[in-house]
Amino acid sequence: MTLHKEIEFGWFLPTSGDGKYVGVAPEREATLDYLIDVAQTAERSGFEFVLIPTGGACLDAWVVGSAVMSQTTTLRPLVAVRPGLVAPVLAARMGAALDVLSGGRAMINVVTGSSVQDLEELGDPLAHAHDERYERAREYVEVMQQAWTQTDVLAASEFADASKNEKMKESQLYQGKYYQFNRPVSSPLTVQKPHPPFYLGGSSPAAKRLAVEVADTYLMWGEPHDWIREQISEIETVRAEYTAETGVDRPLRYGLRAQVLVRETEEEAWAAAWESISKVSPEAIAKAQASFAKTDATNQQRQNDLRELSKDQQFVVGPNLWTGLSLVRSGGAILLVGTADQVADRLVEYAELGVSSFILSGYPHLEEAETFGQAALPLFREKWQLKLQEAGVPSNA
Repeated sequence: MTLHKEIEFGWFLPTSGDGKYVGVAPEREATLDYLIDVAQTAERSGFEFVLIPTGGACLDAWVVGSAVMSQTTTLRPLVAVRPGLVAPVLAARMGAALDVLSGGRAMINVVTGSSVQDLEELGDPLAHAHDERYERAREYVEVMQQAWTQTDVLAASEFADASKNEKMKESQLYQGKYYQFNRPVSSPLTVQKPHPPFYLGGSSPAAKRLAVEVADTYLMWGEPHDWIREQISEIETVRAEYTAETGVDRPLRYGLRAQVLVRETEEEAWAAAWESISKVSPEAIAKAQASFAKTDATNQQRQNDLRELSKDQQFVVGPNLWTGLSLVRSGGAILLVGTADQVADRLVEYAELGVSSFILSGYPHLEEAETFGQAALPLFREKWQLKLQEAGVPSNA
């Protein structure tokens, strides 16, 4: 696996509340002032973007992304599109507007699922059709890309000549199983060319195939290094198959979603990790795990398996890797625990496997963004530069 010279780091915005303890009511509400404070702290601490979650109790990602964009200068909002819930041309126009108003900072996270309950509440007709959601998502992204890249005139307004729309090529028609569009047009034109980047996660074969076809970054939830190596190997096989079928060798980055907890000593870090789940009740744990067991998401099933495999080892799955948060937290719950040096080493090991995008978080998100940014991030940058030099990677690679 080629070592990537540029490794990007993102943080997470806690849009359903925040606090030191998980599995209990949040100590801090997700107010506008607090979310902006977290975003600005992440920006000052060296993070390049923020993941804004979607679904359930989360505040709407696009509304939050717009607010954050207006109060930061370099931080990029990674916002979610939900195929089947918002029309793809409208999503393209929303993304273009965010890209223009932010000066080219928009990033798009394609979320095909979330929980079945969430999809049912939102009226998704494919709530119980896992693989079909990925088929629909393929068309959805294709329409967005077409709207962005094949629009060569502005939408009609008092400042644009509407007659030019008639000259648009017939190739701009889109006829799919789920979507049919007559000349999908996006306005305004995006700042980023050909369009803002797409991020996509999921561990199922359908998700991996879709990532190879349309994504710029394939996101994985945190797992032991051997598991991540296996996932990357699997998707590289899918990439090779796609290239053989189409003759197109699309580049694809790998991203990792994980939690971090950095303290001056390893003992302090482990004590803080256990403290974070110290207030959760057995009833809350049972309820959460019953909910997680109902998922049709392969990546959540993998998190469930990892938790069960590690429970007799105090949820430790490797040096400085802990799954205790997954008792009550869904999603990418693996926690990197230790000193700044230890956590930086674990991240370097993931980067050596091919990961070049990290999306991190910690409780509470305000303080932990600053702690990681000041203590661990500079160490990672130093260690990674040494790895690149040892591998003979040119400085301009």
